[in-house]
Amino acid sequence: MPLDWSDRLDDLDWEELSALYRAAPLGNKAPAWLQQAFGNSMFRCFVRKDGRLVGAGRALADGVDCSYLCDIAVMPSHQGTGLGKQIVERLVERSRGHRKIILYAVPGREPFYKRLGFRRMRTAMAIFDDQAQAFERGYLDET
Repeated sequence: MPLDWSDRLDDLDWEELSALYRAAPLGNKAPAWLQQAFGNSMFRCFVRKDGRLVGAGRALADGVDCSYLCDIAVMPSHQGTGLGKQIVERLVERSRGHRKIILYAVPGREPFYKRLGFRRMRTAMAIFDDQAQAFERGYLDET
């Protein structure tokens, strides 16, 4: 059966989306948190196979200057099939016209995104709510 692509929020099962992020594994993201995050995102992408959610992603964007791709998740059963690439490509296409498209990735996934045209920034910086955990997981440099 073919993949079913959507950007609609009205029929989304937030519990199912939360389960996708745990399985991906991209952490424990509560359904209410996801509902607010995806609701505030200009671009969204949901992928179902046989009625089951197997992929998702979103982009925060202002319409002119910056689009920020984040929360790209694919069920382990569909990882390595090109689905993640297709999600990123769709979000990039929807983000065309912005002066820059930025992506936040899990450490170690940079080669995947480099193949899709993304390059490492020299000036990106962050403040995390749990700085120690961010260091531990490889998101921040010591310097």
